[in-house]
Amino acid sequence: MATFSAPATAPPPYTPDYPIRTERLDLRPIALDDFEAVHAYRFRPEVSRYLYSGPFDEAASRDFVASRSTRTTLRESGDGLQLAVVVRDSGTLVSDVTFLWKSSRQGRIGYVFHPGHAGHGYATEASRALLKLGFEELRLHRIQAELDGRNTASARLLERLGMRREGRLRENAFLDGEWSDEVIYAMLAREWRALQEGRGQ
Repeated sequence: MATFSAPATAPPPYTPDYPIRTERLDLRPIALDDFEAVHAYRFRPEVSRYLYSGPFDEAASRDFVASRSTRTTLRESGDGLQLAVVVRDSGTLVSDVTFLWKSSRQGRIGYVFHPGHAGHGYATEASRALLKLGFEELRLHRIQAELDGRNTASARLLERLGMRREGRLRENAFLDGEWSDEVIYAMLAREWRALQEGRGQ
């Protein structure tokens, strides 16, 4: 069964012990050499459809990899980790995920996955690792995720994680050429603990 100590009042500076390992995945900092693997899904229109940026051309993918490769440590409110998700057995990079920290003991998670690797549960496994990092390492009180209201696949993923749908902001974002609702999901630390105790961890 998992044990939980008292919450930290000021987690950063904090650098995870990389790679963050799950049953099948390694989450590690993005490297410049990841350009081709990241561009292989970031250039796809179907991947960017529900994101705040359009499909990446090669220059945008290179800029993304270069800028995100430095996001490895949380030092102050608003800092984030941008991590590559690698299938350990094959060494294949299938995603990049985001963890953002706020000084009010809150965090946010996000993810973008290669559609060619869908159906294996990698997105759920990697996202659960981010929740574990936030609740068990940083002792956060609340973690949330925002998504385009049309993105039903992402909503199902968050619900599998045990996150609650908290609200819907009507036509809050202009995405894919039209105004779209933004949906907010969240989880509290006590809800995370209850889930872990239910799983016998």
